[in-house]
Amino acid sequence: MTRTITVGLDGSPASLAAADWAAHEAQLRDLPLRLVTAWEWQAPAFAPATGLGVPVPPSDLQRASAQHLLAQARSRVGETRPGLRIDTDEIPGLPVPALLKAAEEAELLVLGSRGLSKAAGYLLGSVSHAVLASCERPVVLVRAAEHGEEEAPAETSAREVSAVSGHRDVVLGLDLHKPNDAVIDFAFDAASRRAVRLRIIHGWTLPPYYYGGALMPDLNDGMVKQVRSELSDVLRPWQDRYPTVEVHAQATIGGAGRHLVDASYDAALVVVGRQNRRAVVGAHIGPVTQALLHHAVAPVAVISHD
Repeated sequence: MTRTITVGLDGSPASLAAADWAAHEAQLRDLPLRLVTAWEWQAPAFAPATGLGVPVPPSDLQRASAQHLLAQARSRVGETRPGLRIDTDEIPGLPVPALLKAAEEAELLVLGSRGLSKAAGYLLGSVSHAVLASCERPVVLVRAAEHGEEEAPAETSAREVSAVSGHRDVVLGLDLHKPNDAVIDFAFDAASRRAVRLRIIHGWTLPPYYYGGALMPDLNDGMVKQVRSELSDVLRPWQDRYPTVEVHAQATIGGAGRHLVDASYDAALVVVGRQNRRAVVGAHIGPVTQALLHHAVAPVAVISHD
């Protein structure tokens, strides 16, 4: 069965931006685009307890609304990409389980992301966050007003995409201690398809016995050389596999989250990994990914791995 680029829709500006991004990605990969939405509604958990509840439309109206949403999105995307195969599917059920089910048949799941305010915190979250925390397929989250990759016209080649997007880099957050092949391959492939540079950011911390380069210059130089050597060793087979991709690797002192957020302002895509493991209060996303979901401007691809 041919996998698809699948995008979850809820009618928000963020989900429509996700549909545009997904259509572009489907053309780059020469895959069909699948637009899906879950049509079962439920009252929000934060609704005031009035004793009367929050009115929920009958199921036939919910499904009709979902069908209308999909038809509008399909027409919108199809106008600019007439050669793209677009399938639609309204899925019975609540959004999170419905999207997780749809992702099982997808090459990539694309969702709109509103981010999280400090007031909302981590526990309220959103559908996108809940799906991301449990999805085993790659997930891309797209903001409604992102300044990353611009939409490319229909029938645009991979080489022409780089001109349309202003040669914006694909950015990879790389953990040298646990480099994962799926995450690295996704980033190299994305840069290759867009014919843009791959910028790699690795954050590392100084050992507790280090008191500053001015006091221990030899140690400082040695550590920098060691990190650069490790980066070269990890990246060498991927550069051989993707010889056309220009690579710029940098090791930054401190956590990578802030540096990746800064890089997102001028990036086509930011790629990070998410290790499959359960935390005490639910699925684990990780501090770097959390920072990106809150503050990144460009679309963020999160690649789940063991």
